[in-house]
Amino acid sequence: MTETTATTSVTSAPAVTPALSATAARGRGARIALRGVQVVLALFFAVASALPKLIAHASAAGTFDEMGWGNAGMYTIGVLELAGAIALLVPVLQSVAATALSGLMVGAFVVQLACFDGENAATPLILMVPLLLVAWARRGHNAELLRLIRR
Repeated sequence: MTETTATTSVTSAPAVTPALSATAARGRGARIALRGVQVVLALFFAVASALPKLIAHASAAGTFDEMGWGNAGMYTIGVLELAGAIALLVPVLQSVAATALSGLMVGAFVVQLACFDGENAATPLILMVPLLLVAWARRGHNAELLRLIRR
């Protein structure tokens, strides 16, 4: 009596553990949330901050005249804020833009203390928190930017 055994091979996709799936979902959710923060920051810097300076709104013009910077300072800061807002949405520039806007916010904080008795000094500090978060989270793009610059 001869016994024959058949062997079958079943190929299936690797099993996804619930923990791995949850981690992937959290990572995706974090990326989406970070992108949302970047969009909100870009809108704030473009619309609420740069636009009044670039159209020489009375409130912006008065503030820069009071500081003694005049129209040149107002337009310069407006252009820097608008450029930073746009760069926050460009993947390879995100980290650098967030860092540069943070530096601008340090300057805004100092100006608030020196020229306006700290009246709105908390605003630039509050804006620095999400900016520095974006700069840190997107720091991986800096190596890619350096490669592009060195070409």
